[in-house]
Amino acid sequence: MKNELFAILATGMLATCNSNRQTTENDMKQELTLTQAWDKVFPLSEKVNHKKVTFETQYGLTLVADLYTPKDTEGKMAAIAVSGPFGAIKEQSSGLYAMRMAERGFVTLAFDPSFTGESSGAPRRTASPDINTEDFMAAVDYLSKLEKVDAEKIGIIGICGWGGIALNAAAADPRIKATVASTMYDMTRVSGNGYFDSEDKEELRYTARETIAKQRLTDPMAMAGGVVNPLLDDAPQFVKDYYDYYKTPRGYHARSGNSNDGWRTIGTIGYSNARFLYYINEIRSAVLVVHGEKAHSRYFGEAAYKYMVEGRAEGYKFVGAPNPNPENKQLLIIPNASHCDLYDGGKGNYIPFDKLEVFFRENLK
Repeated sequence: MKNELFAILATGMLATCNSNRQTTENDMKQELTLTQAWDKVFPLSEKVNHKKVTFETQYGLTLVADLYTPKDTEGKMAAIAVSGPFGAIKEQSSGLYAMRMAERGFVTLAFDPSFTGESSGAPRRTASPDINTEDFMAAVDYLSKLEKVDAEKIGIIGICGWGGIALNAAAADPRIKATVASTMYDMTRVSGNGYFDSEDKEELRYTARETIAKQRLTDPMAMAGGVVNPLLDDAPQFVKDYYDYYKTPRGYHARSGNSNDGWRTIGTIGYSNARFLYYINEIRSAVLVVHGEKAHSRYFGEAAYKYMVEGRAEGYKFVGAPNPNPENKQLLIIPNASHCDLYDGGKGNYIPFDKLEVFFRENLK
């Protein structure tokens, strides 16, 4: 009886959805101005073809991306969507990852998230756990429809804050067959608890919520964050590392929020009140978490990996069941590497591209 009732309700909801389907152009679409000149912080490889593309999300936003394909290849190939770090753009780290993986035989897509870079969305410098997770799934939609791509062989790479988003997307979308989270942040955890959970107290969160609530009425467009400039001599090492990447020719870009003035003060409030890694212990597909030994953010990756496999970890107040497929989950710690070393390899060429290639070849087949 229960199953019959569910079927009746589901049929009714489907009929309602179909009858109310939109028939007009989405009014959230914006006219985009795309830069056609090569303006990445890395040179274009001679081993790949490149073109700029656009695709739609289920929120009606248009994302702009760089599509990289290996030269002199035939037949359908495995594909990888890449994004991150949080606040960065495809001209920086994500584009480099995408290009290097294309050199190794994959179709790759480095995209600007909603409200960021060349992608649509207003007001700018806004982020949402739901919308950003959809960004990854929309990228999978796009890749699945390409003639050169085998839709059954699609993976994703998330860098820094987008590492956590990648895990959330993998938990939500079974089409994602392999996921790499590189030098990851759990943006929901750090937004709600502060660094190293130092602000994980109800009264501190309440004070922050009061401040944000007032900001909505006084100046909702006020900016905050971004990499500090000028850099103070006594700044923590990880702040110096961010400066060395985002504020120097190594990684600076005019469209990058991290390179410039950061975010709207109220623009990321959704992350403070969410915990979007809740279901990662149910990810059945393959996952590789990569972190630097000396990264200040290493605890995010280690805790996420432990919860993903065991269903419990420090920093997670919820407890879940052990993962049904723990054998295809890996944690890789890169000796001597800092957080930003995994953005572009740093001075030690620390990004383990050989390992990434093996991981994706084994799991996208």
